[in-house]
Amino acid sequence: MKFRLNQILKGDKGIWIIIFFLFIFSILSVYSAAGNLAFARAGGNTSYYLLRQGFLLLLGVGSVFIAHLIPYRYYSRLSILMFWAALILLAATMLWGININEAKRWILLPGGITFQTSDFAKIALIMYLARVLTIKEAEIKTFQGVLKHLMLPIVAVCGLIVTSDFSTAILIFGISMVLLIIGRVKILYLAGIGITCLVGLLLLVFILQATGTSSRVDTWTKRIENFRSGEENIQSKHTKIAVATGGLIGKGPGKSDQRIILPHSYSDYIFAIIVEEFGLILGAIPLVLLYLFLFLRSRNIVKKVKRKFGAYVTAGLALMIVAQAFAHMSVATDIMPVTGQPLPFVSYGGTSILFTGFALGVILSVSREIFDKPEDEIISETIEQETNNE
Repeated sequence: MKFRLNQILKGDKGIWIIIFFLFIFSILSVYSAAGNLAFARAGGNTSYYLLRQGFLLLLGVGSVFIAHLIPYRYYSRLSILMFWAALILLAATMLWGININEAKRWILLPGGITFQTSDFAKIALIMYLARVLTIKEAEIKTFQGVLKHLMLPIVAVCGLIVTSDFSTAILIFGISMVLLIIGRVKILYLAGIGITCLVGLLLLVFILQATGTSSRVDTWTKRIENFRSGEENIQSKHTKIAVATGGLIGKGPGKSDQRIILPHSYSDYIFAIIVEEFGLILGAIPLVLLYLFLFLRSRNIVKKVKRKFGAYVTAGLALMIVAQAFAHMSVATDIMPVTGQPLPFVSYGGTSILFTGFALGVILSVSREIFDKPEDEIISETIEQETNNE
């Protein structure tokens, strides 16, 4: 059985273990946290959301599996199509997306399926930047090259997202800039462009406030002001209660009190519910360690992989997943303002799970070059090393 699993689940086995435990956490926590949603939308049938989340997670695992079987060099060209598709989808969302809480983040697909386009766009952008950093090394040594080949795509994606999802746009921009630093783009160029983008963002906020064209600006500023002043809103108050009452071992599965009060407890505040029910020892610490382990395994892949595209795409995608996870957990522990970021591969939702799975699959595809080398290649390298030693 071990031999067959090794043949089926290729690449870094540590990442496969992480996916397995995130799957378990998701099933247990969403089943509990979605109780109030079940009474509101499914006539009290909690099994409905358990089965639905299980189905979505299986789709996510399927996405991991298919993506990890494709040799990662093919993702370089695919990233071009993904990037342009992302721009089209983001523009369509801005124009014709579903308006929920004064934000257009979703488009409606046939069959009543909602699709959050920013989940796809952030993966597409990271993969596209990894390609540009690899094949345009000469051009991006100049300021004009950085502006044209790197910053223009970043600003295009973030600009189409920012008015409806400020936190996601900031997250994408930040991770993109870190990836450019890893790609050895001159810090002076990035600092100048970063300051320009910040000024542009502040100008956009001023214009939106002055014209009253977007109530989302009021939401952003209110969240930041509340956080700075220490003023508690319903979310921060009850996430603190959930974390504090969870203690070391938690109240037990399905025994959360705050899941009924917290809005979107099954997605935006799932970490708080996990801590309340499983405590620090069985909930918070294992989850933090899983994402840290993912970061370390990805770092190991980056150090060992031969091709630059593989290193850049692994670094970018891993940073995106881990940064989003810690942003989510920081909100639950009142370290940063409310962002609405889901916990990757744990929170309830379709597109988030699907594209997080795809990102993990791409990382695993890169790891196959390291962990699944053909036997003849290993023999060849061994002979070469012995020859050099002689």
